[in-house]
Amino acid sequence: MALTCTDLRGTLPLLAQGKVRDVYTLSSNHLLFVATDRISAYDVIMKNGIPNKGKLLTALSEFWFTTVLKDVGPNHFVSSSMDFLPEKLQKYSAQLKGRSMVVKKLQVFPVEAIVRGYLTGSAWVEYKKSGTVHGIQVPEGMVESQAFEKPLFTPSTKAAQGQHDENIHPDKVVQLVGHEYTKKIEELSLALYTRARDYAVERGIIIADTKFEFGLDEDKNVVLVDEILTPDSSRFWLASTYQTGRSQDSYDKQFLRDWLTKNGVKGRPGIVMPDEIILETSKKYHEAYELLTGSEWKET
Repeated sequence: MALTCTDLRGTLPLLAQGKVRDVYTLSSNHLLFVATDRISAYDVIMKNGIPNKGKLLTALSEFWFTTVLKDVGPNHFVSSSMDFLPEKLQKYSAQLKGRSMVVKKLQVFPVEAIVRGYLTGSAWVEYKKSGTVHGIQVPEGMVESQAFEKPLFTPSTKAAQGQHDENIHPDKVVQLVGHEYTKKIEELSLALYTRARDYAVERGIIIADTKFEFGLDEDKNVVLVDEILTPDSSRFWLASTYQTGRSQDSYDKQFLRDWLTKNGVKGRPGIVMPDEIILETSKKYHEAYELLTGSEWKET
């Protein structure tokens, strides 16, 4: 059974509800992130969910936060243990166990810090029209799915739910957050991507692109927040079948996107996924988790 909505019955204030996460105020310094099994495509949430998807996303984010990327820079992760939560929340363990994270409460920058290692997606569409990616001039003669010589920092705006993010040139980030923070966000994004890319490719996955978010703590440190390097926030490709000049076998939501497009319901609200789409999408998430962590998925 998929959990598509949480209900803590007024125990904690609901701060925000995103496409996947319900965010509660836990204290003056901490938030509670709860990853539901909701899934969205083309900025529209499907009517039904993918069972255990939220648990997989939480486990994978925790893995990156606490192992591979822990020394690249500070992050907001505190704990995913039910033991860390107050007594009043223990009765909601069926909703929270395995899919919740206590994180530091920070001032989040209004920017999606996207890093692209390969020419694909909206970047490929723009490149074919203008030879640029987010307004950045890149070499002529590139083909779909080709690796850039160096990863590109290609940010976007953070749109409200139901709205579309807007790809922007890195210079526009300066207008939003200032030169100092723009430089730090870019440096951290590229360092995080490079570390994760090199780790993943040794385990059979190419991270074509990914999205990071950052916040500011009370000491003015730039801190990594949100989820990281999951199939929801990244484009994962199977390394063994990678070939330039075409689209790739993917571990992200492309399987769902393709089904929506094929059936003429792309961007339409209220769509119910058939069982076969749920099953195949679930398989992709499980396989990505197991390849990246080296551990068999076990439901908590």
